[in-house]
Amino acid sequence: MPLLVRYPAEIPAGTTNDDLVSNLDFAPTILDWAGRSAPSEMQGLSLRSLAAGSAVENRRSSLYYHYYEYPGPHMVKRHYGIRTPQYKLMHFYEDIDDWELYDLEKDPREQNNLYADPEYSDRVAELKSELSSLREYYGDSEQLDRRFIREDAEKAEKRRK
Repeated sequence: MPLLVRYPAEIPAGTTNDDLVSNLDFAPTILDWAGRSAPSEMQGLSLRSLAAGSAVENRRSSLYYHYYEYPGPHMVKRHYGIRTPQYKLMHFYEDIDDWELYDLEKDPREQNNLYADPEYSDRVAELKSELSSLREYYGDSEQLDRRFIREDAEKAEKRRK
């Protein structure tokens, strides 16, 4: 996600950074600038040091995401995935069970699914392992997937009545 931030008191003009950031990082960053600590239940990381142009050790090497609002305005099937600087691996579920892998350096528009390509089998295994770890870290699971599907179906049924 592209992000622009202006805070002349701490961010030198023209500062750029290619580290992976998430919208989950916004609240911890604002709290950090306000002199407050982020509550432990917040999942993001403060961007304050990155924004100031400082190197940050142990910054995340991947991002986890979960898109579960289907059907919805964008009509994107339910899926979860992992994004690294070079790769994106995603798993579609519910009424389909499909995986996609993209090399974002070679294919930034995600047109060529490499998941079944034998040349990428080791990369798929690495990314699946990281994806599993992140799902566990964030408390996400197949049980929650099924629960949200069931709850969404119940809401849809009530709307029909």
